[in-house]
Amino acid sequence: MRALLYKDAKLTFLADHPIPARKSGEALVRVTLAGICNTDIEIAKGYMEFEGVLGHEFVGVVEEADTAELIGKRVVGEINCACGACETCANGLSRHCPHRTVLGIHGRDGAFADYLALPQANLHAVPDDLADEEAVFVEPLAAAFEILEQVSVSSSDRVAVLGDGKLGLLAAQVVAGAGCDPLLLGKHVSKLRIVYERGGRTAFLKCNTKQDLDIVVDCTGAAAGFNLACDLARPRGTVVLKSTVAGDAQLNLAQVVIDELTIVGSRCGPFRPALEALRKKEVAVKPLITAQYPFAEALEAFERAAVPGTLKILLDMT
Repeated sequence: MRALLYKDAKLTFLADHPIPARKSGEALVRVTLAGICNTDIEIAKGYMEFEGVLGHEFVGVVEEADTAELIGKRVVGEINCACGACETCANGLSRHCPHRTVLGIHGRDGAFADYLALPQANLHAVPDDLADEEAVFVEPLAAAFEILEQVSVSSSDRVAVLGDGKLGLLAAQVVAGAGCDPLLLGKHVSKLRIVYERGGRTAFLKCNTKQDLDIVVDCTGAAAGFNLACDLARPRGTVVLKSTVAGDAQLNLAQVVIDELTIVGSRCGPFRPALEALRKKEVAVKPLITAQYPFAEALEAFERAAVPGTLKILLDMT
C-alpha cells in the first residue's frame, strides 16, 4: 500500500509499504480522507520520538473485521488503543493506559496510508448525512470537547481561548456551546473571522494585557502560550493546556504558585458529542479547510501544512 513514513528524521512517501496485519478484535480500515494535524508536524520535529506511518485524523471504510456487521461501514476512530486489562483501564482511564499504543503517535502505524488497523471498540459509525470533509474533524473536535469533560464552564465564567489555529477555532466554538461567551485571541484576521461571523467575540493577542479571566485555554501550539495564559488568568483561575510542542519550554512556574492557578493538561476527548455536534451543524468545520491534496502529493501537502497561518490540509486517499 501507499504510506507516508517518518523514519530517520525524514518523511518518505512509499508506494509498497506492507498493509498492517489485523489482530483479533481489530478492524482493517481503508482510509478515504485524512487530516494533517499540528501534532503530526511536531512529531516530524522529534516529538514523542515516534517512527512509522504518521496520521491520526481520518475517515475510512471497514474492509475486514471480526464483526461482520461492521464491514462496509464508514467510520472514524479513537486513537488510543488500551490493553483493557490493567488497573488504569479498570478505573475507566483507558486513554491513559500505560501499555497503550496511539495511532500514528506511539507504537502503532497511523492514517497516512491506504489502510490502518484499529480495535473495533475504537470505531464510530459516521452518520449518512455527514460528509467526509466534516467527519475528518471528529478527532480534533473531540479533543476540544475534552475541555468540558475536565472543567466546569458556566454562563457567568469569563473565558478566553488563545490561538486561532485549527484547535483554537474548534475550542472557541465548543466552549461557546456550553453557554458562556468566550473571547478568542489570535493573530490572523481571516481566522478570527470564522468565529466572529458565527457571533463569537474575537481580539488580537497583542492588544490584550492582564484580563483576570476565570478560564484560559491555551491552543497556541507555542511554548510561550502557557506563560501568556497564566498572565491572563485571575488568581485561583484555571489554565487548560491543549498545546503540544516539541522540545523544552521555559515556564514561569513562580506565577503558578503565587496566583495559585489550577493547571489542567488536556488531550484526547469523547467522539460521540463531537459527531453529534457536527451532525447538528453546531460547529463549523468546513471554513477551516485550507486545501485538499491527492495522497500522491502527500509530501507537498505536509510542507503546506507546516507553513505558518495554514489551517487544515486534507489528504484525499481515494
